[in-house]
Amino acid sequence: MYFGRHGFKIHGIDNNQREVIFGPQGDTRSNQQRLVQEVSGFVHHELDIRDRRGVIALIDELRPSAIIHCAAQPSHDRSADIPLDDFDINASGTINVLEAARRFSPEAPFVFLSTNKVYGDRPNRIELEESAMRWDFADPRFLNGISEDFPIDQSTHAVFGASKLAADVLVQEYGRRFGMPTCCLRCGCLTGPNHAAVELHGFLGYLIRSNVEGRQYKVYGYKGKQVRDNIHANDVVRFIREFLEKPRIAEVYNLGGGKQNSCSILEAFALAEKFSGKPQNYLVLEESRIGDHVCYYSDLRKIRNHYPNWDLTISLSSIVEEIVTAWTQRLNPGTIGKMSAI
Repeated sequence: MYFGRHGFKIHGIDNNQREVIFGPQGDTRSNQQRLVQEVSGFVHHELDIRDRRGVIALIDELRPSAIIHCAAQPSHDRSADIPLDDFDINASGTINVLEAARRFSPEAPFVFLSTNKVYGDRPNRIELEESAMRWDFADPRFLNGISEDFPIDQSTHAVFGASKLAADVLVQEYGRRFGMPTCCLRCGCLTGPNHAAVELHGFLGYLIRSNVEGRQYKVYGYKGKQVRDNIHANDVVRFIREFLEKPRIAEVYNLGGGKQNSCSILEAFALAEKFSGKPQNYLVLEESRIGDHVCYYSDLRKIRNHYPNWDLTISLSSIVEEIVTAWTQRLNPGTIGKMSAI
């Protein structure tokens, strides 16, 4: 929506693999139809990025001026059940898009949505302090969060983190080796009112959906005090626009909500309850997810330094309010509330 409003002609590649991975709740067809109907100049291509010949042929035909690669198997948990699909989508799919870009659009800025899971569980080795509602970094070196030079190896990544790390390094290598303007965005929790969130992917969106629908939310370990940073999709695409206008070679940025938009699960429950007026039904389990972060939020100093015209514009409170409104409207059509769309 954002790029359509700014006059870009957009070609979208999707095959709704999210529904295959997550079931009906992960279906993205409604968003696809919304884009076709509301964005002039949007063209949908029913294509699987694992189809190397198909991807190369399409990039050859289009010769795009910019490429934003968001396609992924995005679930930390699901990846262990489908490791071959996970790697084929995340790693092989990425090199398919990279190679097509190198052959036919090598000067086009190439933005890859990576993940903070490339750091594995090493952030858990940082000294932490516990308060009533959250864990946080006790080591003053991490006052601003995790920076891009944080180590990525000798840790547990989960299968998903490993496949995304392979893709992340490939994007950097194509930038350095071939002089392509590539960028890896190691994202925190990307969200917004149109997020097709499910239990296995989409922390904040699924938590709020559970609250509005009155369903039980399962918390895996750490007393519900594990911390994530959340960034609205509008702020993500605003940064991507900045990079497209002033691209750099083989860059890496941690892109999330930073400390200011971070929250624990318990704190997210409180925010959801504030805007929905409904109590949160939840169950705290003792076992944690393999390779999960106890505390993670992005250090945004590098990205702000390189792109001073960009910053976060949507607060955590506003994000939660928008998602509550969106799910309330879906359950009760005709409900009026505040919502924005990317």
